[in-house]
Amino acid sequence: METKNIMIVGVGGQGSLLASKLLGRLLLNAGYDVKVSEVHGMSQRGGSVVTYVRYGDKVASPVIDTGEADYIVSFELLEAARWLSYLKPDGKIITNTQQIDPMPVITGAAAYPDNLVSAMKAAGADIDAFDALTLAKAAGSSKAVNIVLMGRLSKYFALPEDAWDKAIAESVPQKFLELNKKAFALGKSAE
Repeated sequence: METKNIMIVGVGGQGSLLASKLLGRLLLNAGYDVKVSEVHGMSQRGGSVVTYVRYGDKVASPVIDTGEADYIVSFELLEAARWLSYLKPDGKIITNTQQIDPMPVITGAAAYPDNLVSAMKAAGADIDAFDALTLAKAAGSSKAVNIVLMGRLSKYFALPEDAWDKAIAESVPQKFLELNKKAFALGKSAE
């Protein structure tokens, strides 16, 4: 199998690292060679966090280059637009529609861009945009946005649901397992 590339992008504190850990476990359990790497850009101050998950028969490098991502899973709308150039021509963006103001917007130096989903579609991107934050709150915690997004990503994989259940159980604390299973199911079944 050729190497597949998934980028997980978000803002510090949104749980993108846990999502990449879960995805890495899932793919490793499925028998793939997996490489996961992280780039933190002032993540503790609301900066970008990017993780690369690459899998296949044999993966040589953990880094994804421009135009190589099969999937970009974005926890925040502006982050989806920021990393659009990494998407393959036939790739897919799965994005939360939540908007978190970056520092230039907070200070009044810039405005949060309007119509980002339309702009990305106009640029040729295939986008699955939905309100993951509302679904996470419905599951019991706004912090479960990451698992809601993994549920959505699972719609595009041929791996069985029990494989995802196992990876979730291996990645989250036991006391939050049921909440995360509910978040995953809501992300997977949402329209």
